[in-house]
Amino acid sequence: MDSRVQIIQVSGILDGMNGGQLRRTIDEMLKAGTRVILIDCTAVEFMDSSGLGALVMALKQTKLLGGQLSLCGINDQVKMLLDLTNMNKVFKIFPSCEAFKQSV
Repeated sequence: MDSRVQIIQVSGILDGMNGGQLRRTIDEMLKAGTRVILIDCTAVEFMDSSGLGALVMALKQTKLLGGQLSLCGINDQVKMLLDLTNMNKVFKIFPSCEAFKQSV
């Protein structure tokens, strides 16, 4: 895989505190030249609105630099949150990391 492509594995609860750390990690990756980022949500148990906000801000920052930020492995709770907020139309969502890897 290209060095400008990175996969981030997130686990547990994605809330304001963890979302802030995720944004910092993505900012560092973007500064280092990464332009395609996949956030693997397979191990995410719960995401609240603050976690979603962190993802949206990270997506905006990535797009400003001409990059792409996608999600994979979302559970039913995360899917419902994305559907209710129409963010399922904003994020590119893959069923798995393998499906993502085949697309890049």
